[in-house]
Amino acid sequence: MTRAAVGSAVFFVVAPATVAGWIPWWISRWETGRSFPGSDLLRAVGVVLVLCGIPVLVDSFVRFAREGLGTPAPIAPTEHLVVSGWYRYVRNPMYVAVLSLVFGQALLFGNWTLVEYGAVLWVFFHLFVTGYEERVLRRKYGAEYDRFMANVPRWIPRYTGVK
Repeated sequence: MTRAAVGSAVFFVVAPATVAGWIPWWISRWETGRSFPGSDLLRAVGVVLVLCGIPVLVDSFVRFAREGLGTPAPIAPTEHLVVSGWYRYVRNPMYVAVLSLVFGQALLFGNWTLVEYGAVLWVFFHLFVTGYEERVLRRKYGAEYDRFMANVPRWIPRYTGVK
């Protein structure tokens, strides 16, 4: 578990902290740009997206270390399929959380470049998940992953979790 926790922490700094933190900062300098129409409401939505994304991302990383006994990094994958926590509502809560953070910052700072970055990121995530990750997980976990795929949506969380 210690190795998984350390590996997950390192990967957290390398991947999502960079993708959802450093790069958006580099793009926007976290300064308010020209406002979007309805900017007060959109900024509030942006704050909500950021505040919702952080705990989902952290919880998902912790679950990979504790329950999966591994990391989200493809070079040090989990030993067990993680299907609890946010994984009961959506198959890819880490990617959803990162996108929530990026789009939240885009709305908060009124930055179209962050919107574009988020869109490119989503396409990349989708292609990676459908072209690589699902195939690898299906091969590793077999029927268990097939049941997971059948019961939990890929991108849009369902309101009731799978038990």
